[in-house]
Amino acid sequence: MQAQSTHAQSVQAQSIQERLIVGLDVPTVAEAEKVVRELDGVVSFYKIGYQLAFAGGLDFARELASGGTKIFLDMKLLDIDNTVAKGVENIVRMGMSMLTLHAYPRTMKAAVEAARGSDLCLLGVTVLTSMDEQDVIDAGYEYDPHTLVLRRSEQALHAGMGGIVCSAEETEAVRRIVGPDMAVVTPGIRPKGSDHGDQKRVVTPAQAIRSGSSHLVVARPIVGAVDRRAAAEAILAEMRSA
Repeated sequence: MQAQSTHAQSVQAQSIQERLIVGLDVPTVAEAEKVVRELDGVVSFYKIGYQLAFAGGLDFARELASGGTKIFLDMKLLDIDNTVAKGVENIVRMGMSMLTLHAYPRTMKAAVEAARGSDLCLLGVTVLTSMDEQDVIDAGYEYDPHTLVLRRSEQALHAGMGGIVCSAEETEAVRRIVGPDMAVVTPGIRPKGSDHGDQKRVVTPAQAIRSGSSHLVVARPIVGAVDRRAAAEAILAEMRSA
C-alpha cells in the first residue's frame, strides 16, 4: 500500500532548509514569536508540541500556517477510532503540514481515512527517543526498542501513513522497510559537543542525514542557544556536509 500523504516528496527533491524542523519548545507564544522572528529566512518549518499548544500555541500554529510556514503539530494522538478521526479532520482544516499519532494499527487506519485527500502528512510515533531498552520493558512490551520500531514501521506502511518518527539509530533499517518516499522524521538530534538532556538515543545532524532521515527535529540546541540564528545555520551546514 502506498503512503497516505499526497504531498510526499523524495528526499532528493527537498532543500536542506525544508528538512530542518525547529521545535518551538517554549512556554509562551510571545517567546515562540521571538524565536520565529530571529530565525526568519533561515528556518521555514516549526514543530509545536504540548507545552506551547496548551499556552495558545494552536492559534499561533494556525496563524503561521496561513502565512505559508510549515507546521508539524506534535500531538501524538491515541484514542478510540472515532475520536482520532474527528481530531484529524479538524487538524486538516487548520492547514498543518505534519501530525504525529502513536503507531497503533487501528489508530493509524482511522487517521489515514480522516486525512485522505488532504496534504497532511501523518507520522507514526514508534518508540520515543527518551526511552531505552529498560524503559520499553518497564512499559510492558516484549520487544527491544529496535525491533519495536521496525514492527511499527511496517504497520505504518501497510496503514498508508505518510511517515515515521524514529531515532536515527533505526533510520537505515526503517528505510529498508518503508522505501524512499515516506518521511522519516528524526528527533533527538544533538550537534557534536552538545548536552543530550533527557534524550537517550541521539545522533548528530550529519549522521541522521547519512542514515536516511528525511527531516530532523531540533529544539534545545537552537532555541536554547545564545545566538539562535547562528546555531540553526551551523546545523544546516552540517546537514549539507553529510
